[in-house]
Amino acid sequence: MAASPGLPPGAAHELELLFGPERCHTDPDTLAIYATDDTPRSVPPAGVVFPATTEEVAAVVRTAHRHGVPVVARGAGSGNVGGALPVPGALVVSFECMDAILEVDPANRLLRAQPGVTNQQVQEAAAAHGLFWPPDPGSSPYCQVGGNIAMNSAGPGAVKRGVTRDWVLGLEAVTGTGEVLRAGARTTKGVVGYDLTRLLIGSEGTLGLVTEATLRLWPRPTTKRTARAAFASVADAGEAVQRIMAGGAVPSALEFMDSLAIDALRRGGFGADLPDGTGAVLMVEADGPEAAVAEDFADLTGRLEGPGLLEVRTGASAEEIKELWKARKSLSRAVKRLAPLKINEDVVVPVTALAAFIGRLEGLASEFGLPIVNFGHAGNGNIHVNLMVHPDDPDERARARACLSRVFDTVLELGGTLSGEHGVGSEKAPFVARELDATSRALHNQIKAAFDPKGILNPGKAF
Repeated sequence: MAASPGLPPGAAHELELLFGPERCHTDPDTLAIYATDDTPRSVPPAGVVFPATTEEVAAVVRTAHRHGVPVVARGAGSGNVGGALPVPGALVVSFECMDAILEVDPANRLLRAQPGVTNQQVQEAAAAHGLFWPPDPGSSPYCQVGGNIAMNSAGPGAVKRGVTRDWVLGLEAVTGTGEVLRAGARTTKGVVGYDLTRLLIGSEGTLGLVTEATLRLWPRPTTKRTARAAFASVADAGEAVQRIMAGGAVPSALEFMDSLAIDALRRGGFGADLPDGTGAVLMVEADGPEAAVAEDFADLTGRLEGPGLLEVRTGASAEEIKELWKARKSLSRAVKRLAPLKINEDVVVPVTALAAFIGRLEGLASEFGLPIVNFGHAGNGNIHVNLMVHPDDPDERARARACLSRVFDTVLELGGTLSGEHGVGSEKAPFVARELDATSRALHNQIKAAFDPKGILNPGKAF
């Protein structure tokens, strides 16, 4: 891990006065902890600070603005596109000390939280009132609200209820000049001014540092039913996805696994109860009031019927549902046995192109001599494409880079997008120009300059 340029003396002195040695760190051990996120790269920052209030965040950014110091916001560091990865000489602003739930208002179905609150803490506070916050990334037990907002996170439930941007009413944030911005409202209706709330959501900390969020809550579903369907081929499963999404019932989850994912599960001791000849699996779930769930589930499972269907297993009790989901939830662990490095992309294609996309990926796997394991959120066409690589093999790394470029080209040819829920970060930034036209990119730059005229907020990320 290479050394990072230090903070300018003036900036270091101001930050030490603001935070003291307890909450301002430049020692090598602390810098090493904050040098990584969930990507395989490591870039040590120049310093790390731990603000506890919006005013402290604003003071940090004003100092950074004066001295031209890059600022990288950090939550749990669980992102996997390098969104929280420092750049050389950067100051990491960790929101670990801003972890309070400020208000729960069940009558207005809202909750106010600081950015360091975990998704799970939000769910627990809301559950006490029979409510929940619908965004449900796989990292919910430890990912933080600020990170969810920065990356516009999603998860299996997005097929029915949408993503983070659909469940945030308002934000407080600090711009790149250290000014405090309040956007949005406490109401579900509001059309005064531009929608700066949605502009900030998914901006990956490049426009402002979120210091408070007003989250929209929803009644917790009282009933849930799940089905696991085995198909002979990806094409058969893809047709079933189209039948379901063209129907009247909206699933609360519609997940997909391909044949290589199934093989990985079996080698890891999971999925042994799947029928022989299974080439793809769909997980289908319905939730809501009991009477509505019965009707929706009948519609969804009926639409599974078609060519290549080998088996449908259903569950209604919590234990039955847990058992059906066991293989899907074990998949990431099982896949890691195939190679030390998993390059995990979260691309999206139209659901009508799902089967064609997987077929193209199988061709790329053969052409480049790499295992490509595919699974994900079929109801949105959001597929996690996993290139399995031995990082100590230079030739294999080179083939993986070339293959990944072709994967992105294929996604765009099929009318898709390069990221559905992980964001762009530093890992996908070199490919953004393939998706966004020159006019869009120019407007992005103008918006960035308005919020952050010196370009100090999370440089090198998003676009």
